Amino acid sequence: MSRVCEVTGKRPLTGHNVSHSNRKTKMRQLPNLKKKRFFNEETNEWVTLRVSTSGIRTIHKKGIAKVLSDIKANPPVSTGRSKRAPKAAKNR
Repeated sequence: MSRVCEVTGKRPLTGHNVSHSNRKTKMRQLPNLKKKRFFNEETNEWVTLRVSTSGIRTIHKKGIAKVLSDIKANPPVSTGRSKRAPKAAKNR
């Protein structure tokens, strides 16, 4: 299961730790994800989501029914790398 918030679409970020000697090592900054159950009063059922803490705040602000309808209408878009088109074959 990928580390992506189901409400906000937050994903891990990558970068470098830079030391005093300017040496760079790869690092990942992971989103603060929690597995949380919410009660949907319209359907009288529990919904389990993997959300970031900012996503939990969004749900408390808008309501679970509104957020679920927004997710179904247009799911969060990944903000990661764009997929490149395949390279054209070289003519030799």
